[in-house]
Amino acid sequence: MRIELAEHAFVALAIQIIVGLLTRNWWAGALLACGYFIGRELAQAEYRWIEQFGHGLRANAPWWAAFDLKVWTKADQFADVIGPIIATSALTWVMLRRERRPRT
Repeated sequence: MRIELAEHAFVALAIQIIVGLLTRNWWAGALLACGYFIGRELAQAEYRWIEQFGHGLRANAPWWAAFDLKVWTKADQFADVIGPIIATSALTWVMLRRERRPRT
């Protein structure tokens, strides 16, 4: 696996760890990190749509332009969204299980 495919997941985990340690809310950290990367990828998809189908004008883009599967052509684009979701969900699950474990 190329490191570029995991970069978003690693950065999302770093954001989640910082927020989780500061607030003790691991879901908040996951949502903040994933929201950032999902928004970033949707914005890039919208720009691709505008270039390919909107004649370079944002005014030609419909509200659903970022969701058009015609502009999501590479597996990397999906990985950049799914990677942070899986990584932060896994860390949240581990941390919540750890907190619920009975202390001996």
